[in-house]
Amino acid sequence: MLKARVITALALLALLLPSLFFLPQAGWALLMAAVVGVAAWEWGALLGWQSSARRGLGVGFAVFCAVVALFDPAALGVGQFTPAMNWVWLAYGASAVLWGVVVPLWLRRKWRVTGVPGLLVGAVLLFPTWLAMVQLRALGPGVLLAVLAVVWMADIAAYFSGRAFGRRKLAPNISPGKTWEGAFGAVLGVLAYGFAVPALAGVELLPAWLWAPLLLLTTVVSIIGDLFESMLKRQAGIKDSSNILPGHGGVLDRVDSLTSTLPFAALLWLLFVGVAG
Repeated sequence: MLKARVITALALLALLLPSLFFLPQAGWALLMAAVVGVAAWEWGALLGWQSSARRGLGVGFAVFCAVVALFDPAALGVGQFTPAMNWVWLAYGASAVLWGVVVPLWLRRKWRVTGVPGLLVGAVLLFPTWLAMVQLRALGPGVLLAVLAVVWMADIAAYFSGRAFGRRKLAPNISPGKTWEGAFGAVLGVLAYGFAVPALAGVELLPAWLWAPLLLLTTVVSIIGDLFESMLKRQAGIKDSSNILPGHGGVLDRVDSLTSTLPFAALLWLLFVGVAG
């Protein structure tokens, strides 16, 4: 199992890192469209769809993202970058409502993802993620990597603090392995990362009184995204969203926290930097 995880991780890095740094922006948008197409195919499994319908969902979602890239390339950083389009605000606003209002209620009420509502939730979950992956990369590969590292730091800090100090379960009926101590460790890890990296780079992104609560909120959003997918998989009676990534499960298993965090980060960028820039 460990060998498969390591081999898959190395293969993904060999594909994604050169693509991140060397693909033209249009190529990156299409590659990410393919990735979220696979995630949409996996989402069909959570909806209980049969294989043919799942394939149609995955292909349809990838084609939809590609069409968006074709018709409004400037919003995605292909050529002149004009990110603050009305439809972009709508996408990120819908994501903010999903993760800030709907999903916390969902976790509390234990709703099931089915039918047309489940399809709409999948669209609001995946399309803004694709959009954020493309727009943040348009700012520079290092910017997207820095945002991804926030989630990785949260996961790593939560894992080690949870193993060392974990006593109180965070959501025992959803993800028994997660603890409040792990969540607190994630917050500390993200705060340390969020202040250390800009300081080492010699930049001040925002005043500390604003930057700290935004980092805290980003960590909370990341944890909510992780819990949401864990609950959906538990309800569907599956361990992984698919087995397309040996040792890791599926694409949704790898991007569960990113589906909530990336659109949130992109929205914050638009609010505080993008429009003024």
